[in-house]
Amino acid sequence: MPFQISLEPGGQRFSAAEDQTILEAALAAGLVLPYGCRDGACGACKGKLISGEVDLGTVSAGALSDADRAAGMTLFCRAHARSDLVLEARNVSRAGAIPVKKLPCRVQRLTRAAPDVMVIEAKLPASEAFRFHAGQYVDFLLADGRRRSFSIANAPHQGDHMELHVRLVPGGQFTEHVFSGLKERDILRFEGPLGSFGLHEDSARPIVLIAGGTGFAPIKSIIEHALHVGLTRPITLYWGARNRAGLYMDGLARSWESALPDFRYIPVLSEADPADDWHGRSGLVHHAVIEDLPELSAYEVYACGAPAMIDAARRDLIERCGLGADDFFADAFTFASDPAR
Repeated sequence: MPFQISLEPGGQRFSAAEDQTILEAALAAGLVLPYGCRDGACGACKGKLISGEVDLGTVSAGALSDADRAAGMTLFCRAHARSDLVLEARNVSRAGAIPVKKLPCRVQRLTRAAPDVMVIEAKLPASEAFRFHAGQYVDFLLADGRRRSFSIANAPHQGDHMELHVRLVPGGQFTEHVFSGLKERDILRFEGPLGSFGLHEDSARPIVLIAGGTGFAPIKSIIEHALHVGLTRPITLYWGARNRAGLYMDGLARSWESALPDFRYIPVLSEADPADDWHGRSGLVHHAVIEDLPELSAYEVYACGAPAMIDAARRDLIERCGLGADDFFADAFTFASDPAR
């Protein structure tokens, strides 16, 4: 028999089978809980277990700390119900405004933006509208049933195509195909849009955006959306990469300083080569944020990148800069040959 799950303070109810995560069951019932990676890495789906028992799979310590566990918190993307549950979950919405679809797309252009970064521009079907929010991602559906997740890099108003930034992963079945076998006019199938990462447009707080590597993709979508809607909130973008080639759209990022009011762009290299002739910031990207903005209690931070970067940024910005725990929003993803994002 499925378990019955109640959400507070909204009072929503749904059922979950034993083999479903809480997030999967909620989405199947038409309820959208905040979520991002679906892999226990980003912490976007964290909520409180008020009553009942769950089985929690492997999660990142940064996404769910020992203190979180002691306070009764869990991650809905990894937790399986083992009894009826009462959960505290905020910002729950009803699905339907933007439906998740499975669609084909045609590769329109392939651009090698860096030695290990390919930009795919994919044409969407003219016969069926595909809508999304800035910051969301799609899953490419592979022939063997596996999936690969990539954030949409263009803004929603550019709705006739999708732009994806693909980093080459040695041994990665899909990414190696993108770099060595994929051709213009090839057809790919995808499911989306997915994830709840995105700008909270109802807030007036200044914004800090932190991108690591191709974590720049959803940040690009958010900034281009901000340009489109005329957002006037102060925005500071920190983009971290290993070397200068990793800042593969540096010119575009610099152009936003003149296009958006009160916008700053700070590139940061962690392994700057002398041949790069680099005179900018160096070190860990979130350390640059701490140096520039030691007091973040009035800010919102949006971070996209690998789980280790997300974990460190979340911990240090909250503990050292006074950032509110509820004001850190993240999209964490892995660069691996397995299906994890």
